[in-house]
Amino acid sequence: MVCPQASWIVPKDMVINNGISRRCLYSGKSKGKTLALNLQQKQAVVAEVSAQVAQAQAIVLSEYRGIKVSDITKLRSHARKAGVYCHVLKNTLARRAVQGTPFEALAEKMAGPLMYTISADPVAAAKVVHDFAKTNDKLVIKAGAMSGTMMSAAEVVVLASIPSRNELIARLMATMNATTSKFVRTLAAIHDKKEAESAAA
Repeated sequence: MVCPQASWIVPKDMVINNGISRRCLYSGKSKGKTLALNLQQKQAVVAEVSAQVAQAQAIVLSEYRGIKVSDITKLRSHARKAGVYCHVLKNTLARRAVQGTPFEALAEKMAGPLMYTISADPVAAAKVVHDFAKTNDKLVIKAGAMSGTMMSAAEVVVLASIPSRNELIARLMATMNATTSKFVRTLAAIHDKKEAESAAA
């Protein structure tokens, strides 16, 4: 999707889906004209991002300069599957969304073309971005925050190595299933032994 009056391309799914469909979230200049969201659109963007921030445990900022639109689309698709909110946002609007929240200090890092990754799971956002960056070096983790604590890019990478809540639950369930299966097999063996003893008596 080519943004009107602008020279860059934005995919149609790189927008907030709240009535601003197919509109750009940036301000840009082309041929002497300035492209910007009107007040109502800005308020809608801030409201949606604020809703995500309100339930967030972690936010990660990544610079996406030079990444292909198709790759950004893949990243966002992976993020959705992981339950992670992942969008390119205008930094001034993102700053408004975090104002007065535990993530307010992150506003100082909001500069340049940024991808905002937000998750209710404290690990999921970092994991989604870090996994993508392993295969695409154009995505550069800039900073993050978790429960009001600022994180450097290196700390975000460390956080990404921790199992997510869903992974921990899956491991617990696997352990419980294995234990249950062993218990059932033990009971069955005892039952078979008693039957054999009764038959022999």
